[in-house]
Amino acid sequence: MRSFFYRRRFIFIPFAIAAFVALTGFVVMSLWNYLVPAIFHLGVITFWQAVGLFVLCKILFGFGKGNKMGGGGPWMRHRMEDRFRNMSPEEKEKFKQKMQQHCGGRGRWGHDHDHGRGFDWDMPAEDTAKATE
Repeated sequence: MRSFFYRRRFIFIPFAIAAFVALTGFVVMSLWNYLVPAIFHLGVITFWQAVGLFVLCKILFGFGKGNKMGGGGPWMRHRMEDRFRNMSPEEKEKFKQKMQQHCGGRGRWGHDHDHGRGFDWDMPAEDTAKATE
């Protein structure tokens, strides 16, 4: 039974990839042709141009595995919280000072990052979620 499944997957995988490419190309083409000509007054694109655009975006912007620092987005925040909770108080203070030096307490354009909704590293995650609501 198991060997039968393993042989069939080699037939199924190319069809799954082709279906994914076709669906993705169709979605990108449809969205582009619906939005971009009306907003930016650019031309419409073909299916193969849409597939090429999708592949180019994946090459330029990555494949969704996050960055080298273990981040990636707000959904990855728990990893940093866990790391911070496992630090000693001396390590926490050193990390806070390093981040203060690196970021200067301000965002890229000179604005505060948290807008009053900052994360308190010493508070458990459940309490932090309640405090930011």
